Amino acid sequence: MATPSSHSIAVAAATPAAPGSRARYVVLAMLVLAYTFNFLDRQILGILKEPIKQELGLTDTQLGLMGGLAFAMLYSTLAVPIAWLADRTSRPWIMTGALGLWSAFTMACGLATGFWSLFLARAGVGFGEAGGVAPAYSLVSDYFPREQRARALAAYSFGIPVGSALGILFGGLIAASMSWRVAFFIVGGAGVLFAPIFKLVVKDPVRGGLDAATAIAPSIAPSIAPSIAPSFSNVVATVLPKPTFWLLALGAASASVCGYGVAFWLPSFFIRSLGLTLVETSWFYGGITLIGGVAGIWLGGVVADRFAKKNRAAYALTPAVCFLVALPFAYAAMNATSLVWAFLLFLVPTGLNLAWLGPVVGAVQQLAPANMRTTTSALFLLVNNLLGIAVGLWIFGYLSDLLAPRYGTESMRYALYCGAGFYVLASLLLWLASRRLAADWVDG
Repeated sequence: MATPSSHSIAVAAATPAAPGSRARYVVLAMLVLAYTFNFLDRQILGILKEPIKQELGLTDTQLGLMGGLAFAMLYSTLAVPIAWLADRTSRPWIMTGALGLWSAFTMACGLATGFWSLFLARAGVGFGEAGGVAPAYSLVSDYFPREQRARALAAYSFGIPVGSALGILFGGLIAASMSWRVAFFIVGGAGVLFAPIFKLVVKDPVRGGLDAATAIAPSIAPSIAPSIAPSFSNVVATVLPKPTFWLLALGAASASVCGYGVAFWLPSFFIRSLGLTLVETSWFYGGITLIGGVAGIWLGGVVADRFAKKNRAAYALTPAVCFLVALPFAYAAMNATSLVWAFLLFLVPTGLNLAWLGPVVGAVQQLAPANMRTTTSALFLLVNNLLGIAVGLWIFGYLSDLLAPRYGTESMRYALYCGAGFYVLASLLLWLASRRLAADWVDG
């Protein structure tokens, strides 16, 4: 695919997003759809791993490595240079290429014949998705003014529960009626078809055009936009020395160890400990993910935007409180004797676990000037995903195998109990971040 010239990119970015424009909501909807495909392709392995395990003869540890390390090693590391490129070129072009690539590798997962072929296909999915999130964070920040960004980023993050729920539902139903291989083919193929539609709709606005302190006049944007992109070392020197960056990144990563890990392994818990079938698990957990996830993400964005008007610390304090509130509900849900009560109780920790997305990502956007936001987001995601995905998905599978001789089919339940400590750590780190946020905040 040809790359647009710097001049054409600059011209495409010549129009700032007008504060009252309806077009921003169309663009946001397209970004949500792209993120939906991102998580649909990322999380579908979670519901398909039981039939895959049986057919390919894999262990829980191997499944955790495929879901976590295989995906995260390229997804996290390549996101940084791709984001650096996105700070200089067309963000929509990069996202379009990424969407087509990860969808094609999702289809390739359906051709796997063993551990290594599936591992490599999952690595390919991670390679594609490396260009899918950081540019979107930056686009949202340039389409929505600062006072709406936590809500806008929360709305963008709806792609996580919607995509995860669709992956759980469609993956399970297709696998039960046809095969897990067909599920990969259908889901990946849909993303390939969506990629060109995304490019036709999403345009690249002026970077920082809605930030009053650094707004660029539209008449001069085409001539200066490409030249103001900072070097990578400049971004690193600006962002990494800030304590708030590390506290936010490590706090989010600690939560993601549980968030990604529990989301990946709960279907196995429902099948092994609650005795649900694959189809029943698809409906049961798909509903929990969709309802709880959307409600929790929106709650976090709305609460943070409201209280941050008086105190910016709310961007970190909101999720810190949510993690602590989630803990007793998670324990109660794991021990519920009724499926109805289990469903209702699981809604709470599922939602509160995702409440950090809008506030924390919004705060990260304000740790650097507008022309550094994509690369800053990628550095944040590097920390979050290397720990959250690679460690989270592996550790619960490893603990399940370790505890199996003692607890048998209940080993996954006890493995999931061990995740509570990560929520406490996340809450502590975000509380510390709230005390530093004002000092490291950038208004431009």
